[in-house]
Amino acid sequence: MTRVYVTGGSGFLGSSVVAGLAASPLVELVVSGDVREPAYPADGVVYETADVTDQRALAEQFARHGMTTVVHLASIVNPGRGSEELEYRVDVEGSRAVLDACLATGVRRLVVSSSGAAYGYHADSPEWLLESDPVRGNDEFSYSRHKRLVEEMLAEARAEHPELEQVVFRIGTILGPTVANQITALWDGTRILEIAGAESGFVFAWVDDVVGAMVRAATDGPPGIFNVAGDGKVTVREIAAAFGKKTLVLPAWALGAALAVGHALRLTVHGPNRVGFLRYRPVLSNEKLKRDFGYVPRFTSRQAFDEYRRVRATR
Repeated sequence: MTRVYVTGGSGFLGSSVVAGLAASPLVELVVSGDVREPAYPADGVVYETADVTDQRALAEQFARHGMTTVVHLASIVNPGRGSEELEYRVDVEGSRAVLDACLATGVRRLVVSSSGAAYGYHADSPEWLLESDPVRGNDEFSYSRHKRLVEEMLAEARAEHPELEQVVFRIGTILGPTVANQITALWDGTRILEIAGAESGFVFAWVDDVVGAMVRAATDGPPGIFNVAGDGKVTVREIAAAFGKKTLVLPAWALGAALAVGHALRLTVHGPNRVGFLRYRPVLSNEKLKRDFGYVPRFTSRQAFDEYRRVRATR
């Protein structure tokens, strides 16, 4: 039977994954580790206080509970609000601590929530990104750079420590009933920002689909690297129309100049590097997830967006 430790188990995604694992007949024990107390503890789950950067403490907990699988979700989910040093410490050094703790205690499988951001935001990205496409990140965007660094770390570990199986999920924008992130914040104004000439759309994953993929990865799914998103994509204009709003179309140079001034005056945490984040979205193909991993998301990208919009309207 599988014994699973979840880092970041009290967060939005983590708490859902913990509940999903606790409900699985293939899982004997679920341990949730986080610096925060859970808002709604799940029955039968063991909760530990855990700093993801403390490798020794993690290893002690992994060994004490006899963990066979670790699901690593702890990260800075809304970058830009804290210092880049903190983001690096949690995202990169924390991932190293988790990896080293797994190797030190004989954990058999490590499941990691990466992101489409690992591919980076580039003008020459293909229309649909495949897992075989290079992980380039963006040096000017810390979140994307950190995801690239973590994936490079994991690739090195796969070569040097094949005994530790890995499942790496490059996840699109996660939507759920209570989610609030840097993407959903774009939809809060009276108009929705559109960069002139930008044609890439958004891919969304409903939280229950991400949980389902995580549970399979932690139990009977195959190892590997997989994009996680619903079928299809949603354009900015489709999003605006669904909300009954107009778009505010700006050329990239104008938005960059405005963000540069706003950032200098401390009116926004976002600088001109945010332009690429909006202009060149990583559009993830989920064909490998369905074909090789054997998991078919219930919600398409459009259905995930529509469900989020429906729930949001009731709040």
